[in-house]
Formats: sequence, structure tokens, C-alpha cells
Amino acid sequence: MIRTDAIERLPVRHAVPELLSALDGRGTAVLSAPPGTGKTTLVPLALAGLTGAGPRRRVLVAEPRRMAVRAAARRMAWLLGQEVGDAVGFSVRGERRTGPGTVVEVVTTGVLLQRLQRDPELAGVDVVLLDECHERHLDADTAIAFLVDVRAALRPELQLIAASATSDAEAWSQLLTVADGTDPAPVVRSTGQGHGAAIHYAPPPAGIRPAHGTWVDPQLLRHVAATVRLALEAHEGDLLCFLPGTGEIARTAGMLDGVDAEVLQLHGRAPAAVQDAVLRGGEGRRRVVLATSVAESSLTVPGVRIVVDSGLAREPRVDHARGLGSLATVTVSDAGATQRLGRAGREAFGTVYRCWAPADDARRPRFPSPEIKIADLASFALRAACWGDPTARGLALLDAPPAGAMAAARSVLTAIGAVDESGRATERGAKMARLGVHPRLARALLDGAAEVGARRAAEVVALLSEEPPREYGDDLAAAWRTARRGGDGYAARWRQEVRRLTSAVTGAGSASTATGAGSVSTVPGAGSGSASPSGSSPKAPPGSGSDDAVAGLVTALAFPERVARARGEGSFLMVSGTRAELGQGSGLRSAGWLAVAVADRPVQAASARVRLAAVVDEGIARVAAGPLGAEGEEVHWEDGDVVARQVERLGAVELSVRPLKQPDPVLVRRALLDGLAKEGIGLLRWSRESGGLRERLAFLHRTLGEPWPDVSDGALLARAEEWLEPELSRARRRADLGRLDAGQALNRLLPWASGEAARLDELAPERIEVPSGSRIRVEYGGAQPVLAVKLQEMFGLEGTPEVAGVPVLIHLLSPAGRPAAVTADLANFWREGYRAVRAELRGRYPKHPWPEDPSRAEPTRHTNARLKR
Repeated sequence: MIRTDAIERLPVRHAVPELLSALDGRGTAVLSAPPGTGKTTLVPLALAGLTGAGPRRRVLVAEPRRMAVRAAARRMAWLLGQEVGDAVGFSVRGERRTGPGTVVEVVTTGVLLQRLQRDPELAGVDVVLLDECHERHLDADTAIAFLVDVRAALRPELQLIAASATSDAEAWSQLLTVADGTDPAPVVRSTGQGHGAAIHYAPPPAGIRPAHGTWVDPQLLRHVAATVRLALEAHEGDLLCFLPGTGEIARTAGMLDGVDAEVLQLHGRAPAAVQDAVLRGGEGRRRVVLATSVAESSLTVPGVRIVVDSGLAREPRVDHARGLGSLATVTVSDAGATQRLGRAGREAFGTVYRCWAPADDARRPRFPSPEIKIADLASFALRAACWGDPTARGLALLDAPPAGAMAAARSVLTAIGAVDESGRATERGAKMARLGVHPRLARALLDGAAEVGARRAAEVVALLSEEPPREYGDDLAAAWRTARRGGDGYAARWRQEVRRLTSAVTGAGSASTATGAGSVSTVPGAGSGSASPSGSSPKAPPGSGSDDAVAGLVTALAFPERVARARGEGSFLMVSGTRAELGQGSGLRSAGWLAVAVADRPVQAASARVRLAAVVDEGIARVAAGPLGAEGEEVHWEDGDVVARQVERLGAVELSVRPLKQPDPVLVRRALLDGLAKEGIGLLRWSRESGGLRERLAFLHRTLGEPWPDVSDGALLARAEEWLEPELSRARRRADLGRLDAGQALNRLLPWASGEAARLDELAPERIEVPSGSRIRVEYGGAQPVLAVKLQEMFGLEGTPEVAGVPVLIHLLSPAGRPAAVTADLANFWREGYRAVRAELRGRYPKHPWPEDPSRAEPTRHTNARLKR
């Protein structure tokens, strides 16, 4: 029996006729409907002809999360008075509940993508509705792009709807135009607002530190817990509290100890039974549901009248250079906050507490960061390659994938044999795409199956595809054993995924059919070092080897650049060059080699943190990371000198090292140049004469420019190969550079070809002869040439000496050689300044001449008595 009364209360019903009309006329539409209006549950039923008098059509509804899939299917079946699996069914990875009479099927976007790649025409499907587009998940963006292609090239009659409560409807409308190139897709808006909710702002106290990485200030969590308690006292009904992650959920749950309500934890990794129990509603006792962003959309949590929003969310981040992923705690977007608000008014008028100040609303991003901009794109790139568009430039995407991320993804895919040099998918890559896991894990499954058997490879890959709970520990082999005997929700999901992967790899073929860079052959042992390249030892029967060896091999096949060698207790160096640290209590700290399955690099941390890893031996490391291996001479500048070694390495990890007695002179020369670049030209021998020459040349370059050379540090380093030869090629170590006369080498930079070099002493003389006959050194180290000379030696000179047209700055000294005056205009000094200097010094130095008119006096180096002789 259809629950007509419940349907009549859904505001979106008023928009259904317009939506059906838009689809009939254009085949595409954008549906914008506020949270709680019935967009997810009523619209698919109307499209399928299960309510009203419309024609019967088969509808596929794509949701971003498994929890939302189950909840939406259950709600639609309830509206029809049926069980899930009748007219309405669902499919998620590893679980399907449909029947022969199913006309509305709710799937995850990942399942939809798998179907599109197996059957691009989606035979038998009449309408596809992609829900919650505003969340900008990569799978959803990709699915829409593929569906636009399908409508344009294969099935123009396939109808397509992009739906969201908060999406940028106009942008989606323009995107869906690509299907036929005419006007934008119609935008249908539902004006209903559900039951609505009152908003209260509860800003935290001053001094809360901003979140970074996955760290959240405990003071903020205490404030959120206090707000939950306050809201429970002030209002009736169940409470839904949004927190960024499972760690914050657990800590906040502890802070709510003693509250008069059942405290439940809802997140994507919660067991399906727990998720279903939360979504079925309580049985009399009040409930506090602590949830991540999984509860933002497509869900009605029965009984909820109150929402407490921490204002935070988690987004993925990828360090493409190191191949490491991490999570970042970010401010929830305006769209996300609106979705969270909508959870309070699903069944009745509600109340929302926002744990931030009203002024903070203006600083929130409008929408979440598109996942295509911040995520690992290996899966996306493989799907695009299998779709026939390796660059993804022809796909209808709101945001183009970043070039750097795509390059990193293609590098991974090429290394595992999934794409060829042109980026086209290989037969092996097509098999990987059909397995429904990340390409790295697909490689490990295909190649590992031939080595250890399909079942055991699938068991390890299932562990890698969904990280085990933290309580399982960081030892992958131990976690494997725990999952085998476990009775928790994770173990149940793991066993289900193992069955799926085993069936998939058996049908897809094993590594024996693989070709190219991805295939390996090795005999996994129990840490004995027996793994070896193909052909170097007999092959063991599939399935042999200890759990530790199998876990290590499969993990190393998935993440060869994360194979790591010990560098001290608990410290490791990955093949990629990234250092990694184990936790203090880890049982893996004494291992010599690890294959790191899960690691992240916290903000501003120098090393990655190992979350999950398996012990391997050097043999497995050599095989799994073989393409990253190299052997040869390495000559470089290290610790202040040239180091020459014969090195065998796996990426950044050195396997063996021995000194080189006769290193390649070319490599030595390159190392010396690197040393000069790092430590500067002070490595050379600079005498006073060498330094003086450099200062003179610098003055001429500054004053006259070309052809006088630039002799700054940067310029000399840039031309080092020009002015330091042939001595540089004969040098072998730092000491040889220290014996190299820099002044003699500098002469090679003088403009000999033009003849200007002969004018060096004329333009920038090393010494100037003064009226007394003395030849005084000119200092060129400052902004202006300086001549430091005793005052009496300049008597009789009216004009200021010049070099290269620049007046010399004269430092006039007392008879004792102490500064008495500074002038760049000697004639003016004789007229204006000399009288004061004379008055000060004649009493102190009475034996020296102090004429009243120095400009006409006889210059001298001597005293009055000496002059009288």
C-alpha cells in the first residue's frame, strides 16, 4: 500500500510535473531542491511511474555513499509499502538487493562507473539521477562526464538528471548542454523548505587554536560536547552532532559520559548493522548521534530535531611527489552547513546550533573543494584511458584535472603496465579497471594471485582497500589474522570483499597473462630472502609462503615506492626518498625492511607516519621495486668534499656501497661544481691581490658595464666552467680547489678580445700617485673608490682624483694615520673644511706643517724638521 499521506507531505512533489516535462522535452535537467523536500526519495519513484500515472521506466539513482544508498532504498520501499528488493532495490560494492520487478535501483557512484565501463549503453536503463552533485566527489563528476558522452554518441534517449540541495545549478545546466550542443539543460527548482529549523550560533571561547592536518583542539571538542548538553536540556527530540572524523567522534563520546541519552557513533566505517540501526530510529530513549559528513545528505535520521554542527570537515590531500595521501581538517563549506542544517527539519521544525560566530559565515567557501583538484587521480586516469580519452580533455567536467596530478597518475599507470607510452589503456589496464579497486591494488591482485593464489592475494588486497580499524594494529599480517577470526563489522565487510575480489580476479585472469612493466615472478618466503627475479629460482606453488611473506609481497607490489629499509630503531627510508617513522609501541620497530601500506605526512612534519605495514625481506624488496633499481658510479659533493662510490640502490635506498678509486673525471668535475654552488667561491684561494682584482672588476662592471665582466658570486658560479679551467678539470677534491689561485683565474674573464683588458690599470688603477710622490692603494670594495692618504701628502692638489670618470672618495688622515676628514671634493675641502681640521690637529701634531693655504703648499711625507734639512 502506497503511503500517500507521507508523499503528500513532501514539498518536491510540486516540482515533479515540471521535471517530467523538462525530461520529455530535452532529455536532461538539473533539479535543485532544499534538504528535506523529498528529492532523493519521491523523484525516483515518480520518474519510474510508481507514483502517479506516468509510464513505467527503469531508473538508476547514484548516491555518493553506501550508507545513503541503503537509506534511500529503504525509504522509497517504505513509501511504496514494500520491502527492499521489490520495486526498489540497491547495489553497493559486494552487496546487491534487487529482484525481477525492480525498476528503481539505488547504487553508489562507484558501482555506476563500473557498469558504465562494462556496458556504456546502460542497456535497459531509461533515466539516471545523480544525487548530491554539490559534494563534488570524483566518481560523481566522472560518471556525469561519461553519461554526457553516452547521450551524445550512443543513447540520446537516455535521460539524465543532476540533483542537489545546494549545487551550483547553472554550472551543471551548462555542462549538460554538451549532450546536444543547444540551450542549457532546464533547471527545475523546488520551492518547498521542509519543516525548517531555527539557527542558534554558539561560538567557542577565545583561544581555540585552528585545526591543522587531522589535529583538532580538544578545547573545541569540549565546547561541542557542552553545546550538545545545553541543546538536550533546551529542546525535545534526538540530536545529530557533526564532527570531522572518527577520532573526534570517539573523544566527544567520552566527554558525553553520563548524559541522559543513548550516544551512537555514525561514520562510513561503522558496521552496516550499526548504520541501519541508527537510520531505523530509536525505541523510546533519546539518542545522540555523533556523525561525520556521511550524514550530511540523502539521509533522514528518525527522531532528530536538533543538530549541533562543529563547523569542521575532512578532505583528502595528496602529496604527488611522495605518493602519500593524508586528510586535512577544513572549515565546512556553506553548502555543507546548509545540508547539515537540513537534517534538523526533516520530520518537524528543528533547531540547529552552529559552533561558530555569525561573522564566520561570510568566510566559508561556497562549496567543498572539488575532489578532482585535490585527490589521487590514478583511478580517474585509468577510467579515462579505458573510456578512450587518456588526457580527459574531451570529458564534460566542471573542473579540469590538474596537469601535475594527471602526470603523476599516468606515471603510476605506466609503471604497472595499465597504459602504454601514449597513455592508452592496455589489455592489462582494462582488466585492472574492471576489478573495482585502485589501480595499484589491481596490480597487486593480478600479479600477486599468480604468486600466492587468488584467495590469499584477494584477502590482503581487501585489507588494503579499506584500512582496518586502528585497534587491529599497524602490522598488516597480524591485522590479516585478526580479520580472519574477527566477528566485528569490519571483518564481515572484509570477508564479503574477499569473495568479490577472488571471483573478479579469477574471471579477469591472473598475472600469467600480464605483460610489460607490471608483471613479476617471485617465490615468497618467510623472511629468508628467497624472493628473486623471474628465472633465477624455481617457482613455488601458488599459495605457499607464510602470512607475513604473502602480506609483504602483495603490499610491496601495490606500493613499490613505499618499500622501506630500516635507518635506526623505528625509523625507515622509503624507496621514494621519504623518511617514515613507526609509533613507539609498534611491534615492527625491529624489522629490517617494510612494505608500507598506509602512511601519511602530517602538516610540517619531516617524516611520514606509518599506519599499516608488512615485514618484507631484501629479496621481495628487490623484486617489487625492481624497476626503481639502479647500479653505477655515484660521485657527488657531500659533507664538504667529493665522495665517489659504486652504489647499488632501490630508488633512494642504498643496498651496497664501495669506494671508487678511479672515478669518472667528468663526474668529479660535476661534483666540484656542485660543491662550489653549495658552499660558494670561498672554496678557492683568494689572496689580497686576488680580492683586489675582483673589486676593481666589479667597480668597472658597475660603472662602465660591458665588456667588463660581472664578478658577483652568482655570475662567477654561472661561468665557473669558463674561468676555472683547466685547473678545475685537474682537481679531484676540496683541497685542490683551495690551491687554485682565484686571481690568476679571474684574468681569463678580462675583455682580451676587444683590447679593453689592456686598459685595466688605466681605468681602475691599483694605486694612485699623490702629490707627495707616494703611490697609495685604491680600495674598490665600497660604493665609491676610496683613497686613504695623509693630509700633508695632498697639499698643492686642487682637483679631486678620478678613476673611470668617478671621483675618488678621499679619506684624509692625521700624521698618526687616524681619520681626520672625508671628502669627494678636495678643492671645497681646502676652502671650507681644512680650517677646522687645522685648528684641531696643529696643537696635537706641532712638528708637522699646517699651512694656511694648503692648495698652494708643498706636499710632504715628513715633519718640519725633516723638511729643513
